[in-house]
Amino acid sequence: MSDKGVAQRVEAVRHFNRFYTQKIGVLREGLLESPFSLTEVRVLYELAHREEPTATELGQELGLDAGYLSRILSRFEKKGLVHKKPSTSDGRRSLLQLTRQGREALAPLDARSSAEVTRMISGLPPAAQRQLVEAMHTIEGLLGDKATPKAPYLIRPHQPGDMGWIVHRHGVLYSREYGWDERFEALVASIVAEFIQKLDPKRERCWVAEKDGEIAGSVFLVQKSKTVAKLRLLLVEPSARGLGIGSRLVDECVRFARQAGYRKVTLWTNSVLLAARHIYATAGFQLVHSEPDPLFGEGQVSETWELSL
Repeated sequence: MSDKGVAQRVEAVRHFNRFYTQKIGVLREGLLESPFSLTEVRVLYELAHREEPTATELGQELGLDAGYLSRILSRFEKKGLVHKKPSTSDGRRSLLQLTRQGREALAPLDARSSAEVTRMISGLPPAAQRQLVEAMHTIEGLLGDKATPKAPYLIRPHQPGDMGWIVHRHGVLYSREYGWDERFEALVASIVAEFIQKLDPKRERCWVAEKDGEIAGSVFLVQKSKTVAKLRLLLVEPSARGLGIGSRLVDECVRFARQAGYRKVTLWTNSVLLAARHIYATAGFQLVHSEPDPLFGEGQVSETWELSL
């Protein structure tokens, strides 16, 4: 490869970096109209999506200088955003976790970031959006850690056309697998219609899983009250089961609920949905109420599960 060819590629990469950093607004003084820098927001985000990491683990993951990260964490502690506690296995190590105040500080930033990306890509047709995402995956794959295997699926926000798919596949799969009739499909249609008509992006979200360019699953988190969120319509396609998609979708709901400041997540399910019940139990949900419910067939038992955050 000639020196000229290398130089041209280097300049092309630098040109893209300048374009994209300007596009997503990281050059502004406060990221997402907040008092936090890009690095500080990233630290908050990682703390919200990790189970009590140490400062060393966080620094290694983000590639941050230990002293720089220590100063950020000290500022967060003084503001009441982060709490440290000693590790039970090694008293020399401190485990980090966001406080409720920290989650409340992150929640509007997370919602604002999603809204900005939505605005950025909403003018593109669905095919172009998929092309954009695939290009980003290509960059990650070429420049990322080669030791980290690529996930066999991706999780994204909902887009036009998804709601119709969700209603259709619920109707088809629940009829085929459990014998439920069109009344269940009508119930699903009413739920997704209400979600779109009353959507509050800061408090509610829909996640869609894709595998090989096709929708493989979905879930919703909606507001039940100021302090209680409701997980609804978890679905995984038969061809995509066993990949951890259901657990990942539920984890996304729980993480978002914490960031949005909810204190509890509740859900309704049915005793025959064994795989879903296992996912909920593994995520920490507890069965709090059950009663006979013949709406979709004889012998059915409806259940209410809850998770305190």
